[in-house]
Amino acid sequence: MFITFEGPEGGGKTTQINLLAVYLQECGYRVLATREPGGTRIGDQIRACLHDVNNKEMVPQTELLLYSASRAQLVHEVIRPALAAGILVLCDRFYDSTLAYQGYGRGLDLSQLRQITAFATAGLKPDLTLLFDIDVESGLTRRTVGGEEMNRLDLEALTFHQWVRHGFHALAAAEPTRWALIDAGRDPQLVQNDVRRLVMERLQL
Repeated sequence: MFITFEGPEGGGKTTQINLLAVYLQECGYRVLATREPGGTRIGDQIRACLHDVNNKEMVPQTELLLYSASRAQLVHEVIRPALAAGILVLCDRFYDSTLAYQGYGRGLDLSQLRQITAFATAGLKPDLTLLFDIDVESGLTRRTVGGEEMNRLDLEALTFHQWVRHGFHALAAAEPTRWALIDAGRDPQLVQNDVRRLVMERLQL
């Protein structure tokens, strides 16, 4: 099974994916947790380029293609082999982030983004996508107060992040059987309880 973690900045996806991986391993599942962009040697180099705050001249088209390049490497080198071996794969962001950030946030054509995504992933789709939802102001404040490194996208205007959040909700509404909405503004353990319940329900199916 392939499970992805999505949502606006500051939703706690990284914390939740790590907690879930430990829990599932304790339950006897073989689990691989990875992330986007990155997850491979090549992908990590692309990640550094994408997140570098000095790359202010990067245009949306370049941004899109770099994310897609990292994704292609991750899918072919890591995700598909793990799934073929019967390993449960958890991914911190996947192609829905491209649709939300570069599509709704940057205003690039969604149909073109979907074509590029299908090429990069060879048609791979998540079985379950968890949307860690939090209002934009609270999410960005969490990252700032928590002392997390602010990358190039984090520093975009508030309206950009509001469009991104709107995009995630639109994507979830279009595929309700794949998406599950989680209130990420609560205590992390309460959030994790919901994550475990949703994932175990899907695994039992």
